[in-house]
Amino acid sequence: MAAPSSVTERERKYEIVAGSGVPRLVGVAGVESQDDPVEQVLDASYYDTEGFRLARSGITLRRRVGGSDAGWHLKLPVSADERQELQLPLGGDAHKVPGRLRRLVRAYTLGEKLVPIAHLRTDRFAHRLAGDGGRTIAVLTDDHVTGEAGGPAARLDEWRELELELDPGTDPGRLEEFDRALAEAGASASPWPSKLRRLIGDRVPSPPRRGKKPSAGDVVLTSLREHYGRLCRADVGVRLDVDDSVHQMRVATRKLRSTLRTFGSVVDERDTAPVVAELKWLGQQLSPARDTEVSEERLGEQLDGVPSELVFGPLRQYLTRYFAREAEEARTRAMAALTGKRYLALLRALDAVLEEPPLTAKARKPAKAALRKPLRKAARKLSRAQAATRGLAGGELEHALHDVRKKAKRARYAADTVKPVYGKKVRKWRKNVKAVQVTLGEHQDTVVGREVLHHLTVAGHGEGQNTFTFGMLYAQDAGRAERLRERFTHEWRRLRKGTRPGWLA
Repeated sequence: MAAPSSVTERERKYEIVAGSGVPRLVGVAGVESQDDPVEQVLDASYYDTEGFRLARSGITLRRRVGGSDAGWHLKLPVSADERQELQLPLGGDAHKVPGRLRRLVRAYTLGEKLVPIAHLRTDRFAHRLAGDGGRTIAVLTDDHVTGEAGGPAARLDEWRELELELDPGTDPGRLEEFDRALAEAGASASPWPSKLRRLIGDRVPSPPRRGKKPSAGDVVLTSLREHYGRLCRADVGVRLDVDDSVHQMRVATRKLRSTLRTFGSVVDERDTAPVVAELKWLGQQLSPARDTEVSEERLGEQLDGVPSELVFGPLRQYLTRYFAREAEEARTRAMAALTGKRYLALLRALDAVLEEPPLTAKARKPAKAALRKPLRKAARKLSRAQAATRGLAGGELEHALHDVRKKAKRARYAADTVKPVYGKKVRKWRKNVKAVQVTLGEHQDTVVGREVLHHLTVAGHGEGQNTFTFGMLYAQDAGRAERLRERFTHEWRRLRKGTRPGWLA
């Protein structure tokens, strides 16, 4: 089956008083004309797991007949007003979700069966709103909806709503202008993000809410849920081969692992140790794909700065072939991991940790009292790692600095978790930790970059390439590494002397 097409949907929904007319929007947000309504009858069946796993994440999956975009639609939330819609044409079994869409939401469904959960019939009256030259700015629809939901107790409902959807080429800021005009005309913002949620809203479990005085467990679980949500969103991106999605997935994986390790006294580390180990495995499977992206981009930028007279032979063509092979092998490895049983088992284990967290006695304590020690411990590990670099040189120093970078990253992630609890002083300390991490990240890029350049020199020589330029770039990276080590020394001094809570000293 062909890959799904993708569109970005920016829209808002409104309640409207029964019997009232459709507001006129000429003169609003550049609208010069409002067309007479065009009627469409839309018939949609919605799919989800029995536990509404998609709806809980703000995702809708439907098969719709009627209208200009009949087909299978998967809608993924981007922001309050924006969703990414993936579309596949009608075809095949009308009662079975296409395999391509099932695989895209696997991180959310955890392999559970997708079943029909609701049916909606919409009698839609669409008004095109056009601007200068007849260009479409938006479409205002007057929807008359009949909904039916199954389950232990069947539900029928009817309602009317307005929907204002911007054309993809329209500035998103115009939504606010339309919003004000519709409010003045008597329409009110709908409390529901979609027609489906209006129909089944009370059947979808609400996400946990953190109180005004959260416990340590509340704070840590909030952080874990956020990282897990980002992992699932990045999973979809990797499957669609979206730029930067592998990076985002690696970051989410790393943050989950770091949070579980750092706050093992809150979410019992003995119970989560297998999950931590599997997160490390997942990061290793994604690593080649991300490393290849970074190396190709970085080497391309370096070559851009080299005078043409110092670039010998068809180096860019050689690099294009080399990185294309590396990228293909790395993506094959990443996709093998994401489609395998081991990854699915990891997702289920993570879900279990969040659904029934193995909390310790410390998790019930007030966050301000219980979360100081884990952060202080992360800070001390960072200081010890820095102390271990003294007196080292060459490869030993590079290895030790890489360890400092990893400890800095872990301390920064810990600070991100507790930042809502401890406030400004922790934010300032975290900023200084990040500066150290970024500098050492750039330093590590030079280490990896020299390894890649050495490999390219050897391989290129074997293929008859003139590798002088690679040697020159290698020397430049060595010089840059030395300057970065000097910058790190200054930033470490700022971190050591900078503002922080007294208990973190």
